[in-house]
Formats: sequence, structure tokens, C-alpha cells
Amino acid sequence: MKSLTPRSSQTCLYLVVHPTFYISSLGIEFFVLINQPPTLPFDLDAATKHLSASDETLAELVRSTAPFHAEMEAHQSPYEALLEAIAYQSISGKAAATIFGRVKALSVTGGFPTPQEMLKFRTPALRKAGLSGAKVLAMKDLAKKTIEGVVPTLDESEKLSDEELVKRLVSVRGIGAWTVEMFLIFRLGRPDVLPIHDLGVQKGWSVAYGKKHKPSPKELLAFGERWRPYRTVASWYMWRAFQRAGYAATNKIKPKKPRRGKPTSKAKLSTRRQKRR
Repeated sequence: MKSLTPRSSQTCLYLVVHPTFYISSLGIEFFVLINQPPTLPFDLDAATKHLSASDETLAELVRSTAPFHAEMEAHQSPYEALLEAIAYQSISGKAAATIFGRVKALSVTGGFPTPQEMLKFRTPALRKAGLSGAKVLAMKDLAKKTIEGVVPTLDESEKLSDEELVKRLVSVRGIGAWTVEMFLIFRLGRPDVLPIHDLGVQKGWSVAYGKKHKPSPKELLAFGERWRPYRTVASWYMWRAFQRAGYAATNKIKPKKPRRGKPTSKAKLSTRRQKRR
């Protein structure tokens, strides 16, 4: 399988999406290099029909933009996906690929190091490969929690709820909710995931619904209730709206300014005293 080329300083997982399109999310651009049919554990046609019937804005996006497309890598375990995600944190895709290649070269197979191997690797060897001290600690914690069973196997993860998976995986050092949400969407194909902290989804919502402000995570979560049980697919179309608008337009979208409350009696009294001085 060919990979996508991420250009970002953010944590990322490889995504396989519709040809010629890319996802712009949290400053990430994934340029698509392959075109394979999706393998989804839910009925995409039913999802788009449900969303289109319940939301006119989504209906327009469904008609005019790229359809949801995710290719799950059945052979890759949660441990392997997250190990790679850690390697790609905060550096360019090209640099990360080089460093992760060196890490894999330390394994006897030349592929993904097993959790047992990762724990045995000496820190100086991993640092020499190009990993930061924080990433070394994160990878070793991931390996430890995989051996302990906190990080499930792929078969086990398919039986766990989204909430349980998030709870387990964010316990790993260096793994946040966004990384887990991308894993749920693009590795497991879960239908009802809404990445409320994702900048692309937030600003895509602003573009799609004609809002001048960027929604808070709480506001987006409340709005997204209408998209259940297919919030994953709705999120895809928010990414599409964000991508279609372009950076010139989306860079103007800022968080809503907090309302200034009326001054209290105590504050008014303090102001009067200052004026008398």
C-alpha cells in the first residue's frame, strides 16, 4: 500500500480518502496517492440518506463534494497505528518517515518493532534514530500498555465501544483524544465519531452554516446531536466544506468573542472612587 504524504506539525495517522482530494484538518494536508474501494462496517448509503433528509446543508454537501471514503488497514494493529502516530507528531511527514524507518530497522524483522522489542531497545539507540526523548517515553509506554492489555488487539478493539477505546488509548503517554478519534474513524470505520476539537471540522462547520465565528467544542457537540448516529460521515463533509472554502476564507474564521457582562455594583463603586482621586 502506498502512503499519503502528510504536511503538518500535528499528530497524524495515514488516511486513505477519495482520489484527488485531501483532508485539511488541524493544518494537515493528506495528498491522496491511491484509489481503492472502501470497506466500511456500516451502510454508507443509509448514512448519507439519513443526513441529507435531516439537514439541508449536509444534503448540498453530499451532492456537490467527494463521498466519504476510508480504507481500513485490517492487518495493522492499534499498537502499530499508534506507534506510527507518535513518530509523526510535530514534525514533517518526510522527516517522520525517515526516522520511523530507522526505528523499524532496529527490529529483527525490519518492520514494526514488537512491544517486547520496543521495551528492550535502549534509549540512546532510539534517540540516535531521531526520536525525541518524549517520543521514546511515549513509545515505551505504548509497548508496556499493549503487553498489559490496556491497548487492545484489533479483534478486541472491534468489540469495544468508542468511549471505552478512547478511555484506554488516551491513557498512553503522548496519545490524545484527537489521535484516538482519527483511529476510530479511519482505522475502525466507526460511524458516530465527532472530533469536536478538530480545527478542520470546526471551521468547516462555520463555512457550511454561514457562521462568522468558530464554534467551541461544546457548541459543536450540541449541534452535532442532529447528526447521530452518523457523526463520522457528517464530520467528513465538514472537512470537505473547509477544503472547498480554501485557507484565504477559513483563516478569517476566529473564535467567538466572549460577551462582556454588565459591571457589578462593586465594580461601579470602585470606578467612582478612582475618578474622585
